[in-house]
Amino acid sequence: MMGQKKLIWQIYPGCLVVTLAGMIAVTAYCSYCFRQVYHDQVRSELDRLAGFAADEIRMALKTQDPGKTGERLRDPFSDLDRLCKQLGRVSTGHTRLTIITPSGKVVGDSDEDPAKMDSHFDRPEIQEALQIGSGSSMRFSPTLGKRMMYVAIALPAAPRRAGEQVPPGSVESSAPIAVVRAAAPLTEIDHALHGIYVNMLWASLVIAAGAAALSLVISRRISQPIVAIKQVAERFAAGELDLRVPTPDSAELAALAGSLNKMAAQLGERITTITEQRNELDAVLSSMVEGVFAVDTKGRIVSMNPAAAGLLGIDPAQAQARQVEEIVRNVDLQEFVRQTLAGIQPDETDISLPISGGQSFSLHGACLTDARGRRSGAVIVLNDMTRIRRLEAVRRDFVANVSHELKTPVTSIQGFVEALADGSVQDPAQIERYLGIIARHALRLNGIIDDLLTLSRLEEAGEQRALNFAVCPIKPVLEEAIDLSGVRADEKRMTIDLACADDVEVRINPPLLEQAVINLIDNAVKYSPEGSRIRVQVRQDDTQVAIAVIDEGCGISPEHLPRIFERFYVVDKSRSRKLGGTGLGLAIVKHIAQTHGGRVTVESTPGKGSTFTLHLPG
Repeated sequence: MMGQKKLIWQIYPGCLVVTLAGMIAVTAYCSYCFRQVYHDQVRSELDRLAGFAADEIRMALKTQDPGKTGERLRDPFSDLDRLCKQLGRVSTGHTRLTIITPSGKVVGDSDEDPAKMDSHFDRPEIQEALQIGSGSSMRFSPTLGKRMMYVAIALPAAPRRAGEQVPPGSVESSAPIAVVRAAAPLTEIDHALHGIYVNMLWASLVIAAGAAALSLVISRRISQPIVAIKQVAERFAAGELDLRVPTPDSAELAALAGSLNKMAAQLGERITTITEQRNELDAVLSSMVEGVFAVDTKGRIVSMNPAAAGLLGIDPAQAQARQVEEIVRNVDLQEFVRQTLAGIQPDETDISLPISGGQSFSLHGACLTDARGRRSGAVIVLNDMTRIRRLEAVRRDFVANVSHELKTPVTSIQGFVEALADGSVQDPAQIERYLGIIARHALRLNGIIDDLLTLSRLEEAGEQRALNFAVCPIKPVLEEAIDLSGVRADEKRMTIDLACADDVEVRINPPLLEQAVINLIDNAVKYSPEGSRIRVQVRQDDTQVAIAVIDEGCGISPEHLPRIFERFYVVDKSRSRKLGGTGLGLAIVKHIAQTHGGRVTVESTPGKGSTFTLHLPG
């Protein structure tokens, strides 16, 4: 991230700065100490030289005897300039001696003419010597043009002999009679110190380089375990929880590594548990026929099982993180989701969606909460009730149709029986006609009951798989069905053609297949005009055998095609009743095809005829 530095570049500069600051401080202190040592040494030499000169000057003053002339010595310092120059010549180096009176007048100097020198009364070393007996200072000398060190010693009057009277105003008074000052230039000291400073600088640079390298090594030693821990932590974040952080030598970092390893182990266990639970949940949701989808508090889809995607006809990947309103255009479903999120939804509701011609769903909703108990979304469960609703409709239609189909002949039979029973009909011909009508309705009742029993047996046999099947040629079965249907075809002067190879074999139950073909041929005879032709064709490929019954009848309108295989469903009820149909023939054909593991299809054009095809596994 910007603005952040690596740990080594946070530790290393600090260590280097501390090391360099310490070296600079030590070097400065050593330089100061060296300078002080040199200055003290020079001061000591100057003090010794000034003391020696003071002793010589005192001896020179004593040698002057005022009694020889009988008059007082007028100028006790007349020979001091010569003495200073002599002492200056015998001193080592460039030492300079100067004698100054308490008034500041220079009376002797080893290098210059005292008469030409200014008053030295204001010199700090002179003032200090006059006050406390000795003084020193370092400053630039305007006379010599150099930095000089000065040491001054006050020259007191000579002590009195025992019993000797000192006249007033004589040189033996108690006040200092002169100040002896020794001076030496500091140039040589500065040159000597400069050499020392250069050597110290080079030594400091070498030590600084070594300290920098050592600081870098120490910084790397501190930062490398942390970098290694960081790298392993990044791999933890990437999901490699089976790794472990190596244990560093440092106790603190070792504790950190142990905590990270413990955290990784616990996290791995929890992720494994969560993954197993999620896999189990995904397996459960994937195997559910009910559709399940979850939304967040804003109504965005966060998950959806395959059943829900199939029921709603949407792509789960495209539905992710999108609003329900964008995915499903149904006001009832959207309102149910909003009520569920608000916590005011009913436990269950039914809706219809315009999918595949219209589907009915039963909705169940429940709120979702997070770990803190706060509402985080909702889960919606969709039960596809379309088949159940259709089955209920079929059941209702079946009951109504059975009741209607049975009630018509029963009512007719009951009416004619009552007419015969009360004796109102005496004409034998009328009685015979009534009995014939009763017989026909009884036959119709018997046919309906037989067809219902046949359907019941087919459904039961389909569940129990109790029928016997064998691989046998299909042509003899078709020929037998055509022969049995030939009587009705002959009555309408119709021909039935068969196109089937002799070697076509399929696994069938011959009686059931024969009944299915008879039902299809009977329907073709009923709804085809006189003199027309019916064709029975057999086609075989690698996967199936198709038996097609083709007629030249009135055909069926497209809106009736999806329901013609339902029980008691007839396209034209008046015509069907006139032709003696029960409305169960095609339903029986459908169940026979399903019992064989196949299916039946129809293609029809109104006014041109129909083609019913039995598809049997090859």
